[in-house]
Amino acid sequence: MANTASAQKRIRQTEKRTARNKARKSRVRTFVRKLEEAIASGDKAAAQDAFRAAQPELQRAATKGVMHANTVARRVSRLSARVKALAASQG
Repeated sequence: MANTASAQKRIRQTEKRTARNKARKSRVRTFVRKLEEAIASGDKAAAQDAFRAAQPELQRAATKGVMHANTVARRVSRLSARVKALAASQG
C-alpha cells in the first residue's frame, strides 16, 4: 500500500483513468463488432452506415491515447477496404 499522499493520489488517478480507457476501448469494440456483423450479413447500406459510425470512434480512441494512431489507421483502412469490396460486389 502506498505510504505518501502523492502516491495514494496517483493510485486514485490510475484507477479513474483505467476505468475511462476500458470504457472507451469497449465502446470501440462494440462499434467495430456492429460493422463486422453488417459486413457478414452482406448488407451494403448497413455496412456503410456502421462504418461511418465506427470510424470516428476509432479516431477518438487514437486521439485520447487509448489506442495507437497507427493501429487505428490500419484498422480503419482494412475495414474501409472490406466495405468497399462489399459495395463493389453488389454494385
